Amino acid sequence: MATIAKIGRAYFVQGKAIKAICRELKISRKAVRRVRRSNETALEYERSVQPMLKLGIWTGELDRVLARNESR
Repeated sequence: MATIAKIGRAYFVQGKAIKAICRELKISRKAVRRVRRSNETALEYERSVQPMLKLGIWTGELDRVLARNESR
């Protein structure tokens, strides 16, 4: 949220260019444009579907190993 305020202040109050804001805050131009165009005070993202883990096929085996170690 602080970054959004910094972007708004730099663009609307100080009149800085998008490229200058990107360099100063080390964020992408796409992010600066998104904040500038919207009146949002917070940007949030939620996944609709959690992707399959790379360890997906091994989770059962890992659970068994951990349970065995715990019982020791």
